[in-house]
Amino acid sequence: MKRTIVAVYTGQGLADPLKKVFNELLPDCRLVNIIDDSLIYDVVQAGEVTPQVSGRLLNYYQNAAELGADVILNTCSSVGEVVDRARPFVSVPIVKIDEQMAQEAVRRYSRIGVIATLPTTLHPTMTLLRSQAEATGKSIELVDGLAKGAYDALVSGKPEEHDRLITETAASIASSVDAIVLAQGSMARMEAALNEKTGKPVYTSPYLGVLAVKRLLEALE
Repeated sequence: MKRTIVAVYTGQGLADPLKKVFNELLPDCRLVNIIDDSLIYDVVQAGEVTPQVSGRLLNYYQNAAELGADVILNTCSSVGEVVDRARPFVSVPIVKIDEQMAQEAVRRYSRIGVIATLPTTLHPTMTLLRSQAEATGKSIELVDGLAKGAYDALVSGKPEEHDRLITETAASIASSVDAIVLAQGSMARMEAALNEKTGKPVYTSPYLGVLAVKRLLEALE
């Protein structure tokens, strides 16, 4: 019987790249997307995950269960905290796209730089990394790599400036870290370029997130 995965998106940008990863790792699964780009807009405007955003996300997770999902993938790092609160109320396992990435980075490195274009993504990712470290009893040092202006450049139709600001931010913290984590899945396409620029291992969430879904499905068999 074909397994069903429902991916919940707070924006448009990651759906196509993630579909390619699903086609590679889980080609025989049915993928259903729920996309509400008002969610990330509201989070950015408020500077935090509001109760209204949390409520809508919980509804989407429950909708996903009703759609027959075997696993739900939460694709947005900015709203990961909602997953923790929602899990007891949803009958289907929910995977955070960035959880496997955080586990891998913490397992291998102690000084980790976190690159993000928004504080609303930077802070939850740093919190996730700290929680993974605490769970394993490991001490880590995190370096803030907020690429100021990059998000505005992207939404203004200036992807080259967006990439330049991220690259400059990564270069500025490279000497202080052992590895770099990209907080937003949409930055995964820059992994190779940033690795070459900084000489540091670069961790991104899309591939590892889908790999976590695959492993969970195998465990459920």
